[in-house]
Amino acid sequence: MKTNILSKTRINRLRAQGYTTESDRELSELAVGIRFAYQLCTLIIITGIYTQSLYLFSGLLGIAMLGAILPNHPFDYIYNYTLSRWLNKPALPPRATQLRFACSFASIWLGYVVYFLATGSVTTAMILAGILAVVATLPSTIDWCMPSVIFNAIYKITNGRTKAEF
Repeated sequence: MKTNILSKTRINRLRAQGYTTESDRELSELAVGIRFAYQLCTLIIITGIYTQSLYLFSGLLGIAMLGAILPNHPFDYIYNYTLSRWLNKPALPPRATQLRFACSFASIWLGYVVYFLATGSVTTAMILAGILAVVATLPSTIDWCMPSVIFNAIYKITNGRTKAEF
């Protein structure tokens, strides 16, 4: 199956997420899978906002925490062992540090959402969840991951390399 190469903008956004060893063609093959975890998390966040469910947000908090410590995001395992085979796409490689940072960022944010829901501050929880939904929608749709950009700025990483490596 022929894969179209992604635009340079999308390739650079994926590289900012830590995918630096893959060729442009390989990244183009992986793009659907890379978005899968973001899209599923975004869907769960939006469902959580609609239902105002403490249990849903608590479950997503656990998933985000696992995404921060496991080699792959929990939803990457679902993609790798089911969808990638059905779609005839390669399995996703382990997540880079930038994406584990993003899951850590989401874990902290979701911790606040869960706290405010549990203490009855539903409006505050829903505002925080809404902001998180927007942040999660960006890599789900245009491959731009705000936490990865923050991580790269902190560690002065450009196109996957620190400035000292240029």
